Amino acid sequence: MGVMSSAYRIERWAELYAPNAAMLRQHMSAEGYSVFQWADQPEMVYGPHTHSDDQSHWVVSGRLELTVERVGVFVLEAGDRDFMPAGTRHSARVLGE
Repeated sequence: MGVMSSAYRIERWAELYAPNAAMLRQHMSAEGYSVFQWADQPEMVYGPHTHSDDQSHWVVSGRLELTVERVGVFVLEAGDRDFMPAGTRHSARVLGE
């Protein structure tokens, strides 16, 4: 399991190169995460839910809108990553393609 703080947070992509799925997977695995990669249809929506373990979403391409209860609404773009403590109530929506 990756090291998490007790609060939801985001790290914005600051590299000059585009994110690479294999590189992101290797980085997260080294942090101790079980890594799953998936692709969604445009405008896919995930209703409000929680997870029993810490989560981290790292966007390889496209845009993902996350609504985190009592925190705010955030748009993650290619390369952006969030850190979501276990039990954080949130919903998600794919923006565009």
